[in-house]
Amino acid sequence: MTAVIETPVIQVSGLTKTYGTVRALDGLDLAIPRGGVYGVLGPNGAGKSTLFRILLGLIRSTEGSATVMGGAVSEVGHMRRMGSMIETPRFPPYMTARQVLRWLALEHGIGGETDIPHWLQRVGLTEAADRRVRGFSVGMMQRLGVAAALMSRPDLVILDEPTSGMDPPGIQEMRALIRSLADDDGVTVVLASHQLLEVQRVCDRVAILNKGKLVREGAVGELTAVGERLRLAVSPQAKVLEVLGAKGAAEGDAVLADIRREEGPALIRALAEAGVDIHEARWVGTDLEAIFFTETGSVQTPETIHAR
Repeated sequence: MTAVIETPVIQVSGLTKTYGTVRALDGLDLAIPRGGVYGVLGPNGAGKSTLFRILLGLIRSTEGSATVMGGAVSEVGHMRRMGSMIETPRFPPYMTARQVLRWLALEHGIGGETDIPHWLQRVGLTEAADRRVRGFSVGMMQRLGVAAALMSRPDLVILDEPTSGMDPPGIQEMRALIRSLADDDGVTVVLASHQLLEVQRVCDRVAILNKGKLVREGAVGELTAVGERLRLAVSPQAKVLEVLGAKGAAEGDAVLADIRREEGPALIRALAEAGVDIHEARWVGTDLEAIFFTETGSVQTPETIHAR
């Protein structure tokens, strides 16, 4: 039986965009698979927003090619199957949230097909549906922007910083919505975010861009499993370090064991037989934040993590 090779939902090859002497994208090659949640990461100026604008047909590339859902970015039929929110959205301040979605639905020719209460509920704006948006916080505007991107029921949605301005509960709700879109609705979600912990929690795969080039790409689980070790909260610690020898290292009151996963059960049995109390055992790897700063050479500060 011949294997079926699925066409990537987004494919770019040699994509370059220059502004005078500045190369916002520099020969970028990237293939984003259909389905799931895909994160596009990078420091400010890495080319994320430029890539999104090219994919949405808002600007043209200087060189290279890009396809979306198997068609050129200029094909109207493919563009209608996409939703997007790029940067903080802005809407007429005198309109209510409900009126904004109705207005946009009419503009897109889907006024009679859109279940506006459903999308207001999914983004957590039901109680604010009839409030004028002039009084909305940044986080509420983000929610409304996401609803606007989703109400046409696209196959692909591109979200740029969807949790910007949100408090922790709002971020958690948005994470659940994004996972639900991918898992329950079958939507391919491509997002950019500086909140790396949230990206690690919500994304299936990520691409890290730096200076317009792709520097790392892969499944989140595979990227963060590099350097994986077994962390043991145990007592007495000295006994465990003695058993592990060069493969053990103290971390506070715990021990990090540099072993393979298949060696874990035997080690735990050996420690229990040696009279060691094991309070916790879990595998820890490199987190996405560490990979990001290694690959981009960025300085790790709160400002760089959460900057727009």
